[in-house]
Amino acid sequence: MFTRRRFLQTLGAFAVCRNLRAQSYPFSLGVASGYPSPGGIVLWTRLTGVDPVPVALKWELAADEGFKSVVRSGESIAQPEWLHSVHVEVEGLEPERWYWYRFTAGDARSRIGRTRTAPPPSKVGGRIRFAFASCQQYEQGYFGAYRHIVADDPDLVVFLGDYIYESSWGRDHVRKHDRPEPYSLEDYRARHALYRSDPDLQDAHAALPWILTWDDHEVDNDYADDRPEDGMDRESFLLRREAAYRAYYEHMPLPPRMQPQGPRMQIYTHLDWGPLARFHVLDCRQYRSWHACPRPGRRGGSNTVDVETCTRLGAPGRTMLGRRQERWLENGLGDSHAAWNVIVQTTAMAQFDQKPGPGRRAWTDGWDGYPAARERLLTSFKSKNVANPVVIGGDVHCFNVSQLKLDFDDPASPVLASEFVGTSITSQAWSQERMNQYLPDNPHILLGESRHRGYVRVDLTRERWTSDLRIMETVQRRDAGCSTLATYVVEDGKPGPVKA
Repeated sequence: MFTRRRFLQTLGAFAVCRNLRAQSYPFSLGVASGYPSPGGIVLWTRLTGVDPVPVALKWELAADEGFKSVVRSGESIAQPEWLHSVHVEVEGLEPERWYWYRFTAGDARSRIGRTRTAPPPSKVGGRIRFAFASCQQYEQGYFGAYRHIVADDPDLVVFLGDYIYESSWGRDHVRKHDRPEPYSLEDYRARHALYRSDPDLQDAHAALPWILTWDDHEVDNDYADDRPEDGMDRESFLLRREAAYRAYYEHMPLPPRMQPQGPRMQIYTHLDWGPLARFHVLDCRQYRSWHACPRPGRRGGSNTVDVETCTRLGAPGRTMLGRRQERWLENGLGDSHAAWNVIVQTTAMAQFDQKPGPGRRAWTDGWDGYPAARERLLTSFKSKNVANPVVIGGDVHCFNVSQLKLDFDDPASPVLASEFVGTSITSQAWSQERMNQYLPDNPHILLGESRHRGYVRVDLTRERWTSDLRIMETVQRRDAGCSTLATYVVEDGKPGPVKA
């Protein structure tokens, strides 16, 4: 109902709009789009430097960059309680085509963004090019990889977590966080705004639609459900998580249905790209079981443990996704008619033994910390007869190309799926020498490369998946070059990556 209160708020919004240009340029964080469907897209922006009152925004979406053919337009009210962010869900569009969009507030106009819709379910043949990326620590490098992603001209960017970092760490910083570690809503909002100030990141959001999931650093390192790695009590941590989730929503091109409710926010979803691919986007943080065998003196957080002594590690009830999300994923895999099923998640799934020689050591924050959950997922690939499952991940700041099996210790165990883990945009990694000492005990990992920062470019057709591992010359300069380290392919109906 359009109440008198709302009417007065709207009048106030227009009053603010008339003075926007005199105050400051309100679109300093750019524009973004995401979650394309055959007939729709989500458009995002956030106003800065405005008074804490509702502000009316006009949005336009056109079939051409010059906006001669505006096909959809409307108004949204940017509310101060959501930091003047808007998430416009545009419907009724043509499938499989590019569009251009912009926002206007008073006399101020945003930059022009470009986006696209997904193919229709009836599409025959076709292809998709997408890039996936993760782990962009602001202090440790410039986000120049996005300049190369835009130059690759993909249809979609898939972001796999650690969009911001809450902590300062690492060496050879090229720039600095402007505040201490965030705990409050104001702190998280400021951290997101700082990361969003990077020009290459802004350009990538303006050029392409994104889909996203989060990992730990959007809130706190190595948290699991309602338990942080340090000694913070549950009630205080959930208040921190609420602040972090709210700021995340305010700064991402997420659909309005994902708006958080207190410390809870459902971001797992499906996205179909015609009959070619279904993206199963997972949340590996919010619902997971607490870490097994944390470090001495801690109640939570990761550890690297001998699997023989950490008996809790293999408990059958332990879950990475939570049982509700597990059932949702299993149903989505079973219902999928896509030629390829892309498991969009945040970390390495293949077993990674960190104990050279006899015995096995496991890092408890990845899927090695939840082996029963991994087995349930891999078993569902087989029992549901899932077409061409491919797992993509990030988190570990290195490239991993792996065969996924039910029994990683048995060389004869059948390969059920392929895995590609991308390196970080900027975040620093282990030395290659450390990585090399573990690879002989992990023959299912076909490549483990930690020396480079970058992303993964994927070209997908009905017949073949092609992954190019793209590496930056350096992240110490904004204008650094990029090249391809290696290319791996997966053929339709033949699980397991093969080097091209």
